[in-house]
Amino acid sequence: MSKTETGLGRDQEDLGAAGSRLSTAPQEETSTPPSLGVVGWVRWFWRQLTSMRVALLLLLLLSLAAIPGSLIPQTGADASKVEDFRAAHRTLAPVYDKLGLFHVYSSVWFSAIYILLFVSLIGCIVPRTWQFAGQLRGRPPGAPQRLTRLPAYTTWRTRAEPEQVREAALALLKKRRFRAHLAGDAVAAEKGYLRELGNLVFHIALIVLLVAFASGQLYKADGTKLVVEGDGFSNALPMYDDFKSGSLFQNDDLVPFSFDLKDFKGTYELSGPNKGTPRTFEAKIRYSEGADGEDRTTTVKVNQPLEIEDAKVYLVSHGYAPVITVRDGKGKVVYQDAVPLLPLDGNVTSNGVVKVMDGYRDPRGKKEQLGFQAFFVPTFDARSGTMLSQFPALLNPLLAVNAYHGDLGVNSGVPQSVYQLDKKHMKAFKDGKGQLLKKLLKPGDTLTLPNGAGTVTFEKNIKEWAGFEIVQEPGSGWALGGALAAIFGLAASLFIQRRRVWVRAVRGADGVTVVEMAGLGRSESAKVPEELGDLAAILYDQAPGAPDPDDAPDHASESAAVPAEGAEK
Repeated sequence: MSKTETGLGRDQEDLGAAGSRLSTAPQEETSTPPSLGVVGWVRWFWRQLTSMRVALLLLLLLSLAAIPGSLIPQTGADASKVEDFRAAHRTLAPVYDKLGLFHVYSSVWFSAIYILLFVSLIGCIVPRTWQFAGQLRGRPPGAPQRLTRLPAYTTWRTRAEPEQVREAALALLKKRRFRAHLAGDAVAAEKGYLRELGNLVFHIALIVLLVAFASGQLYKADGTKLVVEGDGFSNALPMYDDFKSGSLFQNDDLVPFSFDLKDFKGTYELSGPNKGTPRTFEAKIRYSEGADGEDRTTTVKVNQPLEIEDAKVYLVSHGYAPVITVRDGKGKVVYQDAVPLLPLDGNVTSNGVVKVMDGYRDPRGKKEQLGFQAFFVPTFDARSGTMLSQFPALLNPLLAVNAYHGDLGVNSGVPQSVYQLDKKHMKAFKDGKGQLLKKLLKPGDTLTLPNGAGTVTFEKNIKEWAGFEIVQEPGSGWALGGALAAIFGLAASLFIQRRRVWVRAVRGADGVTVVEMAGLGRSESAKVPEELGDLAAILYDQAPGAPDPDDAPDHASESAAVPAEGAEK
């Protein structure tokens, strides 16, 4: 081997030592499978699983695996849509069942990707964290033997003493927030540790997000409740209209609170192209925390929920609840209540039913049940020719009622919706012409049932209702914190440059101090040469340059050359 090749190999080795530990990224090893024993295979599999390449691949697979959960109806989100999908796709639905596509986030294959990603991130981050902690406790490595091999380099001669140059360089680098120390005949300094810290924070934040997401899915609770003005709600399972929760959620995990809906107010655009568009939805409520909590008053608005511990109360919908009074043939009130009706369009055209289940007797004194189909428009306009609301506010309310009598089927043991009327065992009331009895009622109007069966009155007091969604997600705060940490960590790892600077000052053969400065960054960046030039300019002012030997007068060079030649002889 030639001397030139030997020197080049030493230089490369020297530069590699200088650039070592600039990153905590593990070195990529060849993926050749082991040839001996189960232990070798386990070690090989563990190295592959904990590599950053596999972690990124698993993260990509997790993102792709979540796509079906957004496109296909999920049992945990809306079971009715799943049943509708099964009815419409009888061939495809069994395939989806076998693949677990109706419950993607709890399927075996999604959980496997999730757990492997979790293990991969932990196995990758833990050793890098310990390595980075060791770097923080240690000192920047000493200067390479040949600084000229580094990508950023400068040198000059000065009459200042080497010790003075090194002390000035040490003070300058510390002032610029470098970690610096004297290492032999040079000053070694390093800066930009926040880059690796940001990188580690980003990956740790991903783990926090995974844990928060898992806990949120396992312990979450989500329910809805329709509350009419004047009524209340207590956060207990029987009070919900609809409720779904995670697999590890217990009823005792519900946050104890209650509230009453005092008033609901909605305002709308009165004119222009956006006529009828909602401007404000506000629900004034009085709530208390715990069993003996103090009553407080607040206003819940859209996207401004009431927050009580881990629970959030969102305002999600609204509608009208006309007050209906039903009397029997003797004038006895057998039913009087605000009946919430469900909106059908943006102008709150609504429908629903009224069920009189107890207390009513027909003209012959026989116990019977009554049912009424109600169709309500808050703003009726006869010129439109349709029974559709022309504006969402109560400008000209009108109620259409159809009446039935018989057996509602509520005692059959089969659950039924409070917004639908089962007519299997019901008979319609007929008018004098033998047609279905129906009438349009204004507030205060009364529908008289035939043959002395009673009356139905549309009271002038029309209440409103508000739909609330109560969400309880214990991991939401951690998820938010993890997301913010991931953003800041990623920004630090992208924009902060980790770099090292060495300043060597030694006395030359002619007694003049030779100063060398060199810089090395983790990645190729123009910032390292620029920063090195700035540092060199400041240090040059403190240790001004001395003339090179070639710049001296000729006679001085000749006189200086004589002893050199004599010494050689």
